[in-house]
Formats: sequence, structure tokens, C-alpha cells
Amino acid sequence: MTAKTLLTILAAFATIAILPACQREDVNEPLKLSGKVFIFNYRVARATYVVTLARNGPLPEESYALTTFENPAGGAPIETRTKIFPFWEKVALESPPVHCVVKGKPYAISIRVVDKDDKVLQAIDTTLTSTEDQTIMPDKPLVVGPIYSPNPDVFRADGTRDFSPDTDCPAPAPGSAAIN
Repeated sequence: MTAKTLLTILAAFATIAILPACQREDVNEPLKLSGKVFIFNYRVARATYVVTLARNGPLPEESYALTTFENPAGGAPIETRTKIFPFWEKVALESPPVHCVVKGKPYAISIRVVDKDDKVLQAIDTTLTSTEDQTIMPDKPLVVGPIYSPNPDVFRADGTRDFSPDTDCPAPAPGSAAIN
């Protein structure tokens, strides 16, 4: 065996020894937070939380995301259960419509990834802070029906329009994020 061959073999072994150190340390976390946003759909006068997770490792065949969203209007948190299909590389978690979102206020989100027996596989806790508040939304949907017809409560027969915002939300507490 020549010195050159011996050096090549030693270099190969050194490379193999280093490879495990380069692998992901978070491989025990099957999903990774990849995005979070409030979506304000002014056409239907709805705001929702949307959280996206990226596949980071294997999951059991039958897995679910149990998500708890802080209720911006106060009261009990909003809970959802979303099935995670094995072929999904991205998982989108969306809340039902929410009201009273305040600009600059952090809202808590808790995600528990569970198997079919509800055994927790992963826990993700985060917050979402909106860059806008619900006052940008009209109180009534701008469109109605399956073909998005103009809402007659907004676009009245006399030619006037009512784009007034939702006023059912409580005023922010002193010292908290204010609605601008």
C-alpha cells in the first residue's frame, strides 16, 4: 500500500467521522415553525390566525396538530385539531374567524403534535403580533353568496356605502397596545 493510498483512506475515515456532527440536532422535532400571520380578508370581513409548519422529520402515519389560539376578544382560547397527512411537507394551521385583533399585542399560540393515541410527540409555543388591528376591517362582508355579489347591506340601493368598522371590541387596557 502506497503512502498516497493510505492518506486517501485516512481522509475518507476522517470525513466519515465528521459527518455525524453535521447532521441536524433537532431531528427529534418532526415539524418546525416556518411562518405565522394574521390574515385580514376584508371581502368577507374575517380575520384568522395562520401558522405554517415545515416537515423536519418523520411522523407516525396518523398524526394531528392540536392548536390553541388566544382569543383576541377575550374568553376561552380557540382550539382546533388538524390531521397531518404523511405526504405533507408543509402543514397550515388556521383558526376559525377571530375578532378584536389589536396591533402590536402578542397573542399566544400553543401547538401539540400528537399521535393517534394523543401521545405528545412535539410541543411548540409561540406568539403572534399583528401589524394591523381589526379596525381596518368592515363590520359587514363586502360580498355575499357563491359568486361574490355585492352585499346590499354595504352597497345600498340608494348608492351609499357603509364601510364602518366593527365597534363591538372592548377598548384596550391602559398601558397596553393601543388601536391606532
